[in-house]
Amino acid sequence: MAKKLFPDAASALDGLLKNDILIASGGFGLCGLPERLLDAVRDSGVTGLTFVSNNAGIDNEGIGKLLRTKQVKKMISSYVGENKEFERQYLAGELEVEFCPQGTLAERMRAGGAGIPGFYTKTGVGTLVAEGKEVKEFGGEEYILERGIFADLALVKAWKADESGNLVFRKTARNFNLPAATCGKVCVVEVEEVVPVGSLDPDSIHLPGVYVQRMIIGAPYDKKIEFRTVREREPA
Repeated sequence: MAKKLFPDAASALDGLLKNDILIASGGFGLCGLPERLLDAVRDSGVTGLTFVSNNAGIDNEGIGKLLRTKQVKKMISSYVGENKEFERQYLAGELEVEFCPQGTLAERMRAGGAGIPGFYTKTGVGTLVAEGKEVKEFGGEEYILERGIFADLALVKAWKADESGNLVFRKTARNFNLPAATCGKVCVVEVEEVVPVGSLDPDSIHLPGVYVQRMIIGAPYDKKIEFRTVREREPA
């Protein structure tokens, strides 16, 4: 078995980064973000990237850092409302954006990972989402064709892994990480802890190691909060 654990993000991405590739990135807002790997992509200087991700992080976090450095050519995303630089580049015509409903985006990644080139869905019928897409009727209802996503590289954040790459995600941080991992030709994962093979309960493994080619330990992490909301203290 080839050794999957690398000493740092730069070495784990060595030989995988090129201009104009398609990268699938896990995360939802700041939850489950492969931040060490995204920093290494930024530091590599590659350009013309297309990112598939639920959103583009927030200003200067996650993919937002690569927007700042103008390394991203196109975003395929569902929610982009918390990134002012994203908004500025899009409105200025500097960034191409393909909006995709959230469930459809997850299914497009899952389909790519399963080798499925396309599927039909009712989501988006009669809206801007349907423009330029094939429409087919099933049982008197219209459906649009959505294509599976086959990424050159997947960047993923997991909680725990064993040495063979079996992954466990922590609660909602699983989000888009699992489908992103499966749809990449090569999957690189950052984790908080690596344990010996056999240490993980097989029934607790969320993603088998067959999908994982390279790993790094990214801990310790600063647990960022996208929006901090607290209740006002009631008068005594």
